[in-house]
Amino acid sequence: MTDLIKPQPGILDIKLYQGGASHVPGMDRVIKLSSNENPFGASPAAKAAFAASAENLHRYPSSDHAALRAAIGEVEGLDPDRVICGAGSDEVLTFLCQAYVGPGDEVIHTEHGFSLYRILVMAAGAVPVEVPERNRVVDVDAILAAAGDRTRMVLLTNPGNPTGTLLPVDEIARLADDLPEHVLLVIDGAYAEFAEGYDGGLSLIEARQNVVMTRTFSKLYGLGGLRVGWGYGPSHVIDVLNRVRGPFNLSGAQLATAEAAMRDRDYVAFCLAENARLRAMLRADLAAMGVPSDESHTNFVLARFADQAEADATEARLRSEGILVRKVAGYKLPDCLRITVGDEESCALVAQVIGVFRGAMA
Repeated sequence: MTDLIKPQPGILDIKLYQGGASHVPGMDRVIKLSSNENPFGASPAAKAAFAASAENLHRYPSSDHAALRAAIGEVEGLDPDRVICGAGSDEVLTFLCQAYVGPGDEVIHTEHGFSLYRILVMAAGAVPVEVPERNRVVDVDAILAAAGDRTRMVLLTNPGNPTGTLLPVDEIARLADDLPEHVLLVIDGAYAEFAEGYDGGLSLIEARQNVVMTRTFSKLYGLGGLRVGWGYGPSHVIDVLNRVRGPFNLSGAQLATAEAAMRDRDYVAFCLAENARLRAMLRADLAAMGVPSDESHTNFVLARFADQAEADATEARLRSEGILVRKVAGYKLPDCLRITVGDEESCALVAQVIGVFRGAMA
């Protein structure tokens, strides 16, 4: 009987997504630097909005997300009618794959791009096409060379995860202009706020009909546990996405909390300043002990070691001290560790443990 009940082709070939570790057996307290979470948490205004939302748990939420879209439009300087909200930016990416790709289609992503892309593309019955990066930076020419008649979408992480590198806007514009006319360029900007002077692709969208961007409240805004994200694009795309979006895909608590977080600009400024300061400190401390990293435009550092054995040994030592970082061999970076920029104490402790460990190995 079960042999007759089968999922769509490609789904059983999907490897389950693996999130960052949260626990160490035998330890009650760990320092989690494996999921790029905001070490300062959500803003006081967001927490207050979440608590207040308990009074309306019996009410259905807004189905048009008008208040949150208005806040996003006001803060980001964009048209709220062209904003779509989802349960994390992951859901907006899911809508895009659901609406624009299907069996026989191809979707391009880069070798170090977010691992969820393959899952979403294969779930839609399409074929993920991986192209190489150049020294951990997206290679526009490689993407253009791979694009063809079957290509329907390009999924571009910028800034990169787990690389932390940034593709300049003029290169993204070249990509958007030179792609075949039937291809949609999706800029996944989960870390866009951390990149100084970068608008996440907004200027490109305003001038083109083939570019969409996604953003999240999970990183800078400290709402990873609440799952809220949004996307912005041409009207013709957003209209399509709203046709596949469930009317109540976000709860009242999600909507109210995200709106408060978006409007609390003083807290955002504090988090950005601290991230930039501590990121520079962590990179400098690692470099001083012979562990290089590319300039990061995110809230993490990709530390590079001599080989996979050294990276794995360093991760194991950090874990033994209750510090969780992310191994990224699955992203074809086996000699690297992705380390979230935590608070000052956490960053100093990471550097201390790695320094002592490397000294003992010398």
